[in-house]
Amino acid sequence: MAKDKKVEQITDMEVDFAQWFTDVCVKAELVDYSGVKGLFILRPYGYAIWENIQSWLDRRFKELGHENVSMPLLIPESLLQKEKDHVEGFAPECAWVTMGGSEELPEKLCIRPTSETLFCEHWSHVLHSWRDLPMKYNQWCSVLRWEKTTRPFLRGREFLWQEGHTLHATAEEAIQETEQMLEVYAECWEKFLAMPVVRGVKTEKERFAGAERTYTVECMMHDHKALQAGTSHYFGDGFARAFGISYSDKENKQTYPHQTSWGASTRIIGGLIMTHGDNNGLVLPPAVAPIQVIVVPVAAHKPGVLEKANELLAALKAAGIRARIDDSDNSLGWKCAQWEMKGVPLRLELGPRDMENGQCVCVRRDNFEKVPVALAELTEKVPELLDAVQQGLFDKAKQNLDSHIFEAHSLEEAKELQEKHGGFIKTMWCGGLDCELAMKEKAGMTSRCIPFVQEHLDDVCPICGKPAKHMIYWGVAY
Repeated sequence: MAKDKKVEQITDMEVDFAQWFTDVCVKAELVDYSGVKGLFILRPYGYAIWENIQSWLDRRFKELGHENVSMPLLIPESLLQKEKDHVEGFAPECAWVTMGGSEELPEKLCIRPTSETLFCEHWSHVLHSWRDLPMKYNQWCSVLRWEKTTRPFLRGREFLWQEGHTLHATAEEAIQETEQMLEVYAECWEKFLAMPVVRGVKTEKERFAGAERTYTVECMMHDHKALQAGTSHYFGDGFARAFGISYSDKENKQTYPHQTSWGASTRIIGGLIMTHGDNNGLVLPPAVAPIQVIVVPVAAHKPGVLEKANELLAALKAAGIRARIDDSDNSLGWKCAQWEMKGVPLRLELGPRDMENGQCVCVRRDNFEKVPVALAELTEKVPELLDAVQQGLFDKAKQNLDSHIFEAHSLEEAKELQEKHGGFIKTMWCGGLDCELAMKEKAGMTSRCIPFVQEHLDDVCPICGKPAKHMIYWGVAY
């Protein structure tokens, strides 16, 4: 008999959460390291997860009237310089091309960290009349940001994402677009990835460079740190003025359009891992899992077992379920550990005794519950079990979020709560930058968002004692 492959071990998250995360990324075969620091190889299993997310979002974008385009990889330095706040915000992360072949270029070219300037240049050529509006574009691409500290998915120098860019005739239309696209992200994360979110607005300090308003969805990880999971930005007409984008309105007057952008990246896969994973590895919600059911024959050498297992596989596939069979000669123990590591939502076991009883055993990845399923009811019961896993993962993550939101009435109390429990600390806030900086310096927390759902916790800011304007969430973030 062939010797089993070695089952990869991972660090317990309670021992070292950062190492646990890296172990899962590598040993669940999501990524590999490349020859350039901070540039990761997305392996087939990791890329398949991204493809499923991409497919869901792309469908929604198109339902809402957006069209996909492709912009250049390189941005001339002079073009990047046109919007002052924008270029200052990205300058530390820019990577530059200075040579073409063996010749020095007459102007440095930036490898895109984001594509606002490219869209603006294009729109300045093609927008003429109010009849051309709205323009609603989206791009699927990679971007490069020269980060100093890198980790798979969470902070890489190159990463995959989508960036939506739109032009509108009025501020009201543009703001509606910005809010609508944030809700698309929230819907995808909650319904598709089983990740509950907090919706809100970023403070002025945390806004996207050049934006008038930035909206965000914030998630909470297993270790009670925050993850910014998607953002949408309202630019007003600032970029349009800087780049000379204008059009003739209905009164034949030249006017400037109002602009938005919004984006989400492969970073959300890091959030997916840290929201649902456990000490056995990855845990994937069925909606996004590349493999929803793994069929594992037990005692496959016995007559009829492998044939029946393949028959069940065919039935599952015919029912639209993403299924695969593990008919390797590895032991049952190795197979169970391997597919648990890869987070497959359901493991279907079938052996000689199961066949005699006209059933199989389905094992849920979220709670390891073993559920006998009659073979005659397989294609009816498996979708129900997958739905139960999806809901179970969301409920567990929602409980983690809800139980780690704490109310504080002083900076000292906020710091103590964060050090003791982690999570989101909600306080009132005067809106002042000095108080925001004080919270970072003295309590180690950044503002996560001013949530759409406001509560009145107090009349004054707990940091300075001045009248409060908002309720705000603070936290330690990835």
